[in-house]
Amino acid sequence: MTVHQVDPARLLHGAWCHHAQKTLGEGDIAASYSADRIGMGKPLRAPFNWQGALWVCVSMTRDQAQAYRLVHPQAFAGMPVSYHAKTIDGDAARNDPNGFYHGMEVKHAGRSYVLTGPPAVFVPGAPQQMELF
Repeated sequence: MTVHQVDPARLLHGAWCHHAQKTLGEGDIAASYSADRIGMGKPLRAPFNWQGALWVCVSMTRDQAQAYRLVHPQAFAGMPVSYHAKTIDGDAARNDPNGFYHGMEVKHAGRSYVLTGPPAVFVPGAPQQMELF
């Protein structure tokens, strides 16, 4: 599995603010967590950008996130499947060498995408520095 170091702020879970009625301080990788939505056939939360591609988080721990890349269905070299179809045989889905979510068709912003694996792991690294011109 490929491991990428990212600015730790991108992995922050944030905190619920009752006054604002929203989560504050949440990083874009953490905010993209959508495993719960994938399993229910609901649209993904906003994906995050990494190295010019869209990704969606499917697993979060205190110090890392696991994510799959999103591609257009025509760019996927295979037949996309629904969560239901992929998980009919749970052992086969869990043993897929490209990962559990590989090949699943998902929706985001009214469009279809396919999750492609193997998943990547994102861990805290050095904070990103902005270049001033």
